[in-house]
Amino acid sequence: MDPSPSTTTEKEEDDDISPIEEVRLTVTNTDDPAIPVWTFRMWFLGLFSCFLLSFFNQFFGYRTESLVITQITVQVAILPIGHFLAAISPRTRFRVGSRSFSLNPGPFNMKEHVLISIFANAGSAFGDGSAYAVRIVNIIKAFYGRQISFLASWILIITTQVLGYGWAGLLREYVVEPAHMWWPNTLVQVSLFRALHEKEERRMSRAKFFLIALTCSFFWYLFPGYLFPTLTSISWVCWAFPKSITAHQLGSGLDGFGLGAVTLDWTTVTSFLFSPLICPFFAIANIFAGFVLIIYVVIPMAYWGLDLYSASKFPIFSSHLFTCQGKQYDILAIVDDKFVLDPAMYRQQGQINLSMFFALTYGFGFAAIASTLTHVGFFYGREIYERFQASYKGKEDVHTRLMRRYKDIPSWWFHTLLGGTLAVSLVLCTVLKDQVQMPWWGLLFACAIAFMFTLPISIITATTNQTPGLNIITEYVMGIILPGKPIANVCFKTFGYMTMVQAVSFLSDFKLGHYMKIPPRSMFLVQFIGTIIAGTINIAVAWWYLNSIENICHDTLRGNSPWTCPSDRVFFDASVIWGLVGPNRIFGNLGNYKAMNWFFLGGAVGPIIVWLFHRSFPKQSWIPLINLPVLLGATGAMPPATPLNYNAWIIVGTIFNFFVFRYRKKWWQRYNYILSAAMDAGVAFMAVLLYFSVYMENRSITWWGTGGEHCDLATCPTAKGIRCPA
Repeated sequence: MDPSPSTTTEKEEDDDISPIEEVRLTVTNTDDPAIPVWTFRMWFLGLFSCFLLSFFNQFFGYRTESLVITQITVQVAILPIGHFLAAISPRTRFRVGSRSFSLNPGPFNMKEHVLISIFANAGSAFGDGSAYAVRIVNIIKAFYGRQISFLASWILIITTQVLGYGWAGLLREYVVEPAHMWWPNTLVQVSLFRALHEKEERRMSRAKFFLIALTCSFFWYLFPGYLFPTLTSISWVCWAFPKSITAHQLGSGLDGFGLGAVTLDWTTVTSFLFSPLICPFFAIANIFAGFVLIIYVVIPMAYWGLDLYSASKFPIFSSHLFTCQGKQYDILAIVDDKFVLDPAMYRQQGQINLSMFFALTYGFGFAAIASTLTHVGFFYGREIYERFQASYKGKEDVHTRLMRRYKDIPSWWFHTLLGGTLAVSLVLCTVLKDQVQMPWWGLLFACAIAFMFTLPISIITATTNQTPGLNIITEYVMGIILPGKPIANVCFKTFGYMTMVQAVSFLSDFKLGHYMKIPPRSMFLVQFIGTIIAGTINIAVAWWYLNSIENICHDTLRGNSPWTCPSDRVFFDASVIWGLVGPNRIFGNLGNYKAMNWFFLGGAVGPIIVWLFHRSFPKQSWIPLINLPVLLGATGAMPPATPLNYNAWIIVGTIFNFFVFRYRKKWWQRYNYILSAAMDAGVAFMAVLLYFSVYMENRSITWWGTGGEHCDLATCPTAKGIRCPA
């Protein structure tokens, strides 16, 4: 007997409902396969966006206050350009063999917009700014003063960016297609795409608002970017007490606690932490709590109160390495002609010492990694397991059914990509081994670690929006196995850590395409081509800078030059700690900081204690809100980030994502993301204009406002008898 119409309707409605409420509220259950995506507009704007972002992000990566221009900037900025091209492009059809195409197949549509944004996301290295492996080239040439060929550099960058795509593609059926693998971060993009493609009915359109805000941002950055750089960090406490070391330590925004310091520079607000306008307030609040606890409670107690590890002999905030006498450690003196550790010279200089700030950031980093694993396991373990079981056994949801209309990607594409990339990587580690130091077995070991963790970390990210990192784990492991070789260590870290990160980001983008009903083959080709182009531009820009700017990345430039490379400085120090000297001489029995390993245990036990309290007092709703991975990892961007970066980011984020969101919600919904994109774009264009018009021509101005923040004593130690470097 046929089912009644009502029964059939109920079944169809049930099939069209996602099991995840957030997805039901955000993603539409319809699709039109006839909408064109493989258009001239998509290719032109996508390639242009990828080129622009990869250039800008590499350009800004060397600056003292770096700026990462993310996908969201292009997502907003490209919309009026797409509509403009749709309005002016000819509709004439051209024939190529048996096929025909048009430069203008119709109105600019959302699917084209998504693919252009995916191109842009590749250009920003999935939000990281530039390809991670460029840092290896930077430290070899700028910090160690050694050489690496352009070919070896390009192979290193491309393979580390693409290798993870091979095995990630084979995992799509486990973490992309199932409805319970819902990837919360992608819903923000889906919401923004839908909002941007609504019909404009107000006088102040989003495009008009974007152009006004961009123009203001563009012209304002002329002041902190060139005419008045002191606006980057207005540290009035230092000015009030010009001869007090303690006052400078408290008031400096760049080298101290940043108390009272303010900034009128958008790059300072967004440096290292990205735009605060796109971060939800609950995350800002958690980071604020952890930041205050670590920076304004723990570090002052350790430095002034307890003088741990003779902290007063060293600057309070520094990512440099020191001798026991408080002098900067001469790293190059302990590197021999074969680019490995010279034990005799190391013994002559003595053990490496860290500032209290740098040592504690490593300790809290250890705790954050361990706490992430136990927090996710105890608070989300059952949910992850149940959702994985449901995704494996459950029926297809409406979005997966709609995606069946499109041709899937053959498995041999991913097998070929994985095999080819691995083969090229092996060539790098055998034929060009003298340039990267890493043996072939190190490559295979790193790939095994990355592959082993990709699925579980993808599941964690897809269900909890938390992504545990492997960077400290990989450099710790390689530092124990093969100490004395700094470049081998950072290469192992990059292959073991970044290939997994790229794989997870690749799957996240695929989930966005899944929700937006983008043909899978189009998604793959755009991601792959965009990554190759972005990596090539990254190394080209890096090569140009490293060979054209004298003393780039050195502190001697800090007074009047922006090219101090703070992120690369931290990467270099990590290569020394974990690779050249090795963890056993820093955090092991031969080092000063072996007690820092207890942070692993403390971080692992902390979430278990919180979970037990939650189980014992289930009615206390505030207990599960204690998120130790966020609290302990709040200062994960420090160094190179400074307290001023955090303070400015927290204040601006609170203003827009608490007060404006709460009391002017309609304005926030319409203009908040547009304002963020416009500020980023305006600063980027002016910074590039300044570089080509004044910096390349060595046209500088000198007055009080170009002399930095005027907190020269902030880098001084407080112990008696230790000479101040200032």
